[in-house]
Amino acid sequence: MRPARVTKIRRRPAPCYDFARAVFQIARRPVRASLAGLSGMARRSSHVAVSVGVVVVPFAYAVTGAHDDVLLAAGCGVAVGVGLCLRMPGSIGRSAGFLVGTAAGMAAALLAGLVPGNGIGYVVPPVAALAVGLIDGLGASRLRGYRDAAVEAAAMSSLLALGMLPALGVAGVAGGLVVLPTTALVAGAFTAHPAGRRFARPPLPLALGCAAAVASVVLVLAREGRGGPPPVIASLPFAAGSLPAGSLPAVGASVTLFLVPAAAFLAARAASVWLQPRLRVYRQLAEYLSVMWIPIGGFAIGYLAIIVVFAGFGGMLARFSPGAFTGAADAGIGEWIAFSFFRALARDYPGIVPVSSGAWLLVGVQAVLTVGWALVVFAAVMSSVQPRLERIARRTLRSNGE
Repeated sequence: MRPARVTKIRRRPAPCYDFARAVFQIARRPVRASLAGLSGMARRSSHVAVSVGVVVVPFAYAVTGAHDDVLLAAGCGVAVGVGLCLRMPGSIGRSAGFLVGTAAGMAAALLAGLVPGNGIGYVVPPVAALAVGLIDGLGASRLRGYRDAAVEAAAMSSLLALGMLPALGVAGVAGGLVVLPTTALVAGAFTAHPAGRRFARPPLPLALGCAAAVASVVLVLAREGRGGPPPVIASLPFAAGSLPAGSLPAVGASVTLFLVPAAAFLAARAASVWLQPRLRVYRQLAEYLSVMWIPIGGFAIGYLAIIVVFAGFGGMLARFSPGAFTGAADAGIGEWIAFSFFRALARDYPGIVPVSSGAWLLVGVQAVLTVGWALVVFAAVMSSVQPRLERIARRTLRSNGE
């Protein structure tokens, strides 16, 4: 007789185990979503920071050779750009962050490098007003009065204070926060509705904050012995000479905190309003570029391959026939690539000149191949992507209602 088969009885997990596993499954989804969101924010912020730095740092070094001024400009631009990128979603945040951050960084570089006797008080107020004006003109944050202006000025002042921290330390943070009430007052005064502007009055806390900011700037100017007129007044000899000596610090503070920021705010808002419909073209071009990116990249790889191959041919010919080229005695691979690149563009390279018939034959063959590659392959690339470009054009026309 066969022995009876023993069946194993599987024990069911305890209810507490089921409950713990269910809680873990429920909690894991928000954690994954949060981590994905944080990684996306970090990726967008890094893109904006690198883009702003690539533009602002060379521009700042072209304006001034002082490393502190360059660090100040780069910090302001990167802080403003990354802050706007984090505040706004998607591609809008990246675009606005790059535009406003680049403009703020370049303005800080110009003010820090070109204005004689510059200080924090001459750099921060115009840059803060410029950033708020650009944001208002681009429609990224509509300002409808003093309250909205105060919120936007607080954000920009905090970002500028954070950006100036590496270059100026605590003084930069204090200078960035001092201009908060004056920037809000200027922006609120010019964003009120025209019908109600006559009766609109700034809130009392904002007025008291502006008075405190003016008093602090006057005290700083008097303590540092910088009682002279600001650069705007100093450039007008008659106006500077007609002012009493004791009133120069107050006039300098008023011009620095109100007049120059108001001009910067109005100019920035007008420029951004004019640029906004024209910048939409680049958003539409992004679809076309995404379609053409891979084919154009393949064309560029082939074109560069022709240049590198003929650079090697030229160098080999110069080794075996020293008189084929002039100026090629000590040429390395870099010079030969530059020579081949210029010859592909049908331009003369001043360092190396072909002399012998073999050298001119090599140059002629390269010219024929590069011109043929540019005409035939580029035409083939365009014909292959033409149907997709037409579909994008039709979709764009339908979205615009045309």
